[in-house]
Amino acid sequence: MKEHDDETCAHTSYCPYRAELAPRFIGALTKKTYAMVLAGGRGSRLQQMTDWRAKPAVPFGGKLRIIDFPLSNCINSGIRRIGVATQYMAHSLIHHIQRGWSFLDDQFNEFIDVLPAQQRVKEGWYEGTANAVFQNLDILRSCAPEYVLILCGDHVYKMDYSRILADHVAKAADVTVACIEVPRAEGREFGIIGVDEEGRVTYFHEKPEHPAAMPGRPDSALASMGIYVFGARFLYEQLIRDHDDPESGHDFGKDLIPYLVTRNRVIAHRFADSCVNMVGDVPYWRDVGTVDAYWEANMDLVQVTPELNLYDDAWPIWTHQKQLPPAKFIFNNDRRRGHAMDSLISSGCIISGATIERSLLFLKVYVGDYSLIQDSVILPNVEIGRHVTLKRVVVDKHCKIPDGFSAGIVPERDKQCFHVTERGITLITPEMLGQTVHRVR
Repeated sequence: MKEHDDETCAHTSYCPYRAELAPRFIGALTKKTYAMVLAGGRGSRLQQMTDWRAKPAVPFGGKLRIIDFPLSNCINSGIRRIGVATQYMAHSLIHHIQRGWSFLDDQFNEFIDVLPAQQRVKEGWYEGTANAVFQNLDILRSCAPEYVLILCGDHVYKMDYSRILADHVAKAADVTVACIEVPRAEGREFGIIGVDEEGRVTYFHEKPEHPAAMPGRPDSALASMGIYVFGARFLYEQLIRDHDDPESGHDFGKDLIPYLVTRNRVIAHRFADSCVNMVGDVPYWRDVGTVDAYWEANMDLVQVTPELNLYDDAWPIWTHQKQLPPAKFIFNNDRRRGHAMDSLISSGCIISGATIERSLLFLKVYVGDYSLIQDSVILPNVEIGRHVTLKRVVVDKHCKIPDGFSAGIVPERDKQCFHVTERGITLITPEMLGQTVHRVR
């Protein structure tokens, strides 16, 4: 390959070698970037799972929280100036960030700021995603970034943000939008975009009733991931303009991006170009916004070769690690054997003469004698009694499942007390069991 000069690449609008850009160039971009993570949403489609916590604070994958994914992507990409805008039921989210993400050192200009709605500009609650950033303009300006990366705090994926930043600079974009191919039938849940041969966005339709198909792909649509890169000054100008527009809903997807598409240079960045640990040709990204999607994404992890790799030392998912003993399996008789197959069992769990199949158990779960857990997701601090059968269920934190209990076998019976999804997944919470829990985290 022809040699090229690193400094030239760092100062030209387009670099034909950007797939192999020098670390100096990438490092310069990430150090000049401030990431704003929008984490204020409830996520009402998760039903009772978000009655006491914001969607980004929902536990995931055994010992993680959903917000750990965008935060870890930032750290692994070299972006260490981060703001997290919080709003709904924010205590557990703030607690998690304070305990689990305090390792950044402000002496080296590394930090995570928690940014609740606090009427900084005579405003009330955050009224939309763009308004959430607008209300923190003074904080953004004080950090003096050259680029601002806008992220959602409630998606599960592994992405190298330095690559979308490099793409943004290389293509001289005003705005860069990360996008992913989705089934056209699901397109009405996303912002759908069209692109020309150059990769420039030609339209942006937020949650259209009839999503447009990709050229030559009648069953697929190109969807926005809710990830945007802006030049900082340009972003400030557009947020102020949007704030002054009485017709705007002050949302990136509904208002600001569609406005810019017809007036400025908006470029699409394909997630496949920046996905980390991609298995095959399909990049892994999940909006775990429903109980079904949440169950499926956790079940993905128990596969022999998961599409989402949590075992990669080069791109770890960071979190708050509690000091707990290893998982323990006890008893080995014919009818009373503690064992697990095709499952993930987290620290602090005790499997006492029970069988676990194709399931994911979070921290400090106890399963009593002769119980059977299949195809289920059991969140932290759950106590499961003896002779219990659970199939295709999600059990929320702090539940105490009594002896002889069963769920996930007769959906019509489950519906009398619990939430049952369209796909037949049963959600169980302490309140549904008539149990009182002091939920603060």
